[in-house]
Amino acid sequence: MNITELDSKYIAKTYNRFPLEFVKGKGSVLTDTDGKDYIDMGSGIGVNIFGIGDDGWKNAVLEQLDKLQHTSNLYYTEPCVMLAEKLCQKTGFKKVFFSNSGAEANECAIKVARKYAAENKGEDCYTIVTIKNSFHGRTLTTLAASGQEHYHELYKPLTDGFVSVEAENKDELINLSKTTKIAAVLAECIQGEGGVISLSKEYLKFLREWTEKNDVLLIIDEVQTGNGRTGKLYSYMNYGFTPDIVSTAKGLGGGLPIGATLLSEKVKDVFGFGDHGSTFGGNPISCAAANYVIDKLDDNFLKNVSEKAKILTDVFKSCEDIAEISGMGLMIGLKPKSKTAGEVVNECIKNGVLCLTAKDKVRLLPPLNTPNELLKKAAEIIVNACKGE
Repeated sequence: MNITELDSKYIAKTYNRFPLEFVKGKGSVLTDTDGKDYIDMGSGIGVNIFGIGDDGWKNAVLEQLDKLQHTSNLYYTEPCVMLAEKLCQKTGFKKVFFSNSGAEANECAIKVARKYAAENKGEDCYTIVTIKNSFHGRTLTTLAASGQEHYHELYKPLTDGFVSVEAENKDELINLSKTTKIAAVLAECIQGEGGVISLSKEYLKFLREWTEKNDVLLIIDEVQTGNGRTGKLYSYMNYGFTPDIVSTAKGLGGGLPIGATLLSEKVKDVFGFGDHGSTFGGNPISCAAANYVIDKLDDNFLKNVSEKAKILTDVFKSCEDIAEISGMGLMIGLKPKSKTAGEVVNECIKNGVLCLTAKDKVRLLPPLNTPNELLKKAAEIIVNACKGE
């Protein structure tokens, strides 16, 4: 049997895969079994932020492989501690908990918020308010947190204590607080899975001011938006405020699994010994990779991200067949006028460009160091794919 047949026989059918098998890649280009090259505008859904086989990233991983691959959190390892220090120094947060994924990072954030609220406002204060159209992960708890009902339908009863409100509707949150004891608000500055939709600066400012006034924690989910994706290290930095908790993952490891939950002064000591844990959290190899990623994301690199984003959006703005452009930095959503997002993605694949979808939009999350000439070439192919018949 070939790979497709073996996949069908042995792997749970949770993924509707494209009929492509990739065997190698370098930088922002992937190669399939027929030797055809594709410009990768999805980077493994925002994971391979320096593309495939970045030499510095690879060397950092190989160097650590020659030392230790795992010890457990019963012992100290340098890569874990050094990564925590770098994250805190670059953000102003005080402590970090490491896990393996964005869902786990969000689970940690939720546990911190509930423990803080229970200790400071009473055990009946546990509700986490999220935003409709949000997505926070696929565990039962993070599904409950996600403000999209269709993700809930097959898995009820979900974890209790989550309420979703409409984005930009200040009164809905204020009125909810009159009848519900709220522990935290959990939001994405840009809703990725929800269609690459940005919350307004005014609304995010309101959330920060309202939560501070009412001793409610503000959690910002930076799983997809973080680690340079928007032209800042974390997307909240574009809006002039600092949350109480930040969750991140995806691009942090540059291709290896790692999640991180950043804790502010207010909540840095909420956890005590045994309150939380992760077998693989802080794994030396994943942390070695993440150390390289964070080191590379300096101001000059982030400035280049914004410049590359402009290259793409300038091309897209000239296309009459694109009805809407959304997002920030190299997190871009395109709504075609006369085709579905799926049709555009399939057309792009035929012409050697890999894109993603998010609701009714084509979603682009290219490696942050994609050469400008490849970005221009990919943009032209995407524009042509958006054109009506």
